[in-house]
Amino acid sequence: MRRKLRDLGFSIGTLPTGERNQVTDVPGVRVGHVTIREDMNERTVIRTGVTAVLPHGGNWFLEKVPAACFVLNGFGKTVGLVQVEELGLIESPIMLTNTFSVGAVWQGTLEYMLAMTPEIGDTTGSVNIVVGECNDSYLNTARALSVTKEHAKEAIAAARVEMEEGAIGAGTGMMCFGWKGGVGSSSRVVSRGYTVGALVVSNFGRREELRFVPYVPPSFDERDVPPGSIMMIVATDAPLDARQLKRLAKRAAVGLGRTGSCVHHGSGDIVIAFSNAYTIPHFSDSALQPFPPLVRDDAPLMNELFQAAIEATEEAIWNSLTMAETTAGRNGRVGEAIPYSLLRRMGE
Repeated sequence: MRRKLRDLGFSIGTLPTGERNQVTDVPGVRVGHVTIREDMNERTVIRTGVTAVLPHGGNWFLEKVPAACFVLNGFGKTVGLVQVEELGLIESPIMLTNTFSVGAVWQGTLEYMLAMTPEIGDTTGSVNIVVGECNDSYLNTARALSVTKEHAKEAIAAARVEMEEGAIGAGTGMMCFGWKGGVGSSSRVVSRGYTVGALVVSNFGRREELRFVPYVPPSFDERDVPPGSIMMIVATDAPLDARQLKRLAKRAAVGLGRTGSCVHHGSGDIVIAFSNAYTIPHFSDSALQPFPPLVRDDAPLMNELFQAAIEATEEAIWNSLTMAETTAGRNGRVGEAIPYSLLRRMGE
């Protein structure tokens, strides 16, 4: 059985984790996965899936959350970020999948949202659905287009507080630093009891770039691995507005860099941050939007939140490695799980 980094005796940073050390430590946040594994023949091997991150337990369209995105390197095909950038809101689950399945996941999520909220496209406007992606075609036969719109609906319906990590959901076919990557998560608790959680789908980097781990030459030509990406989701229950969430999202990129990432040309390195401390109603009779008291930018608490985002993101990436199991893929390729014996230098 694979284990998280802390269960192996190593820790990142100084802030305490939440109860589960997962993004779902942020109250109201839930995560669901659908994993697709199918062996048709040597060339057609399916190792892919869908992951859904639900910002809260209500109706996401009618009760939107403040949000922001930060694109560290824009080699990506994410859908929905233009409106998030413009309005500072998220009104759907955040969906994650492989590059070629963005359309199917968008379609399935749209159908789910239409069923949930009959007003959409009838008595009110459209809905902005957010879908992020990474290219899993080293292990997965991406051209098979195995993900369907029904898989997106199933991932949303499967969302719960107790979430799985590793080669699961959107992370099923991902590679990270030349080892098997996937879904990883971590959380931090700051003063006043606020929580910051991170979830990543890791699919980037070369073996020689991973910090604290001795270089082990891969048994394959790393040039065969497509340029990868990482999707980073940062959630918090701290009362922040969209501008402040943009600042928080930028700190997640620091956590990425601390693992050794060089942010390669072909790597789509994208952060989406949101707060569910309050919601913005879709319908309102008032021309003015009231806000709760927000964290002051110059308060020590803001720096704690920045630190929490950095630490949680860094540890989430490590957890995506330590939780992922060795996975056989197409054309006889194998994504090897990182050996725990290589982690000994982290404690030095």
